[in-house]
Amino acid sequence: MAVSLYLLAVDAHDLKGLATFWARVLDWRIVHEDDEEVIIAADENALPGIIFLSVPEEKAGKNRLHIDLAPDDQAAEVERIIGLGARRVDVGQGEVSWVVLADPEGNEFCVLRPKKSLLG
Repeated sequence: MAVSLYLLAVDAHDLKGLATFWARVLDWRIVHEDDEEVIIAADENALPGIIFLSVPEEKAGKNRLHIDLAPDDQAAEVERIIGLGARRVDVGQGEVSWVVLADPEGNEFCVLRPKKSLLG
């Protein structure tokens, strides 16, 4: 039996706002939208994508799963993403080579140093 990653699901209080934020961060676009969900992806045929699901409550607690971004220029990318609405957060990471940010709804994610490969 084969399996592949289809979508990463994210609960969202401000459905359109959070989906738009992540589409801008990743240079993706909204490929589906209705009152209950918004899906973003590189294009309509690209997988995986991210689906934002409408929930009434706001985020509570630290994420158990988060996104890591590997930019060409860490400092420039951190500033660009902060300009889109993210903020720096401290989750107890101490002195590390990555930068921890939170999206507009408080979901933590990391901006890593540039990577030459997935394992580099």
